[in-house]
Amino acid sequence: MITKLLKQVMIVMFMLLSKLAFAQPLLVGEFMQGSLLRGKLPANYLVSLNDSSVKVSAYGDFVFGFGRDADLSHELKWKLPDSPRWQIQTITLKKREYQEDRIEGVAQKFVSPPKEVQARISKDNRAIANARAHNSNFLYFTQDFILPAKGRISGVYGSRRIFNGEPKRPHFGLDIANKTGTPVIAPATGVVRLAHSDMFYSGGTLIIDHGFGVTSTFIHLSKLHVEEGQRVEQGALVAEIGATGRVTGPHLDWRINWFKERLDPALLVTLPL
Repeated sequence: MITKLLKQVMIVMFMLLSKLAFAQPLLVGEFMQGSLLRGKLPANYLVSLNDSSVKVSAYGDFVFGFGRDADLSHELKWKLPDSPRWQIQTITLKKREYQEDRIEGVAQKFVSPPKEVQARISKDNRAIANARAHNSNFLYFTQDFILPAKGRISGVYGSRRIFNGEPKRPHFGLDIANKTGTPVIAPATGVVRLAHSDMFYSGGTLIIDHGFGVTSTFIHLSKLHVEEGQRVEQGALVAEIGATGRVTGPHLDWRINWFKERLDPALLVTLPL
C-alpha cells in the first residue's frame, strides 16, 4: 500500500521529470546566414539538426553553424534517450546581402596558379581539411570570443572577390589590417592543430581547435609562436600579422569553421568603431 508521503514524493518526481522532458534549448548567437549557434540543454539529451546527430557534452552543451548561403529554414530536434518523441523547433535564418570587393595588384601566380604548384596547393588543402575535421571534446567554444588582433577592419565575411578583374571564391574571413609584426592572440582557448609557415595561398597559417568541430584559422602570418599539439589560453600570443601568401598588404585573415561550414567571425565579437 502506497503511503500518502510516498504518493507526494512520486508526484513531485513526476512533475520534475515532466518538466525535464519538455525542456527548451537555450540558443546563443545570431539567427542569420554565416552564424555559429551555441546551445544548452539539461544533461543527457540527444540533439539533431536537419535529421543529423549533433554532439552534446555531458553538461548539455552543443554547437552548430550555418554557412554563407545556407537555407533559411532548419529543423532542430531534441529528446531524452528513453522518450519516444522528439521535440521540434524550426530555426529561421535571416538572409544576408554581401558586398563586392575588387582587388587589384595581386601577383598573377595567385590569380591563375601555374600547373607546377597544383600539387602543393592540394597538399595544403588536405592539411587544412584534416585540422578542421577534429571532433574533440573541448568546451572552449563556449567562451566569449575576443578579437585576435588590433587594427583596421579591411575585409568582411561573405564578400564577392574579384582579383585583377577575375571573379574568385567569396571571402570567408574577417580581415584586420596592421603592420607586419603586430601580435595575434588566441580568441578563445584551444589546441593548435596546424602550424605552417608557408602555404601557397595563405602563407603563414595557424589553426586552433576550440572543440566540437569549432576552429579558428589565421592566415598571412609573418611569424608563428606556437607548435602543433600545444594548448593555448585565450589571449595568449600565438603569431604575428604578416603579408605572406595571396595578399596586397599586411593583415590578419581570421576565419571560424564548424567542421566544413565557413562562418562569420564578426558575429562572435564586438568590432571596434
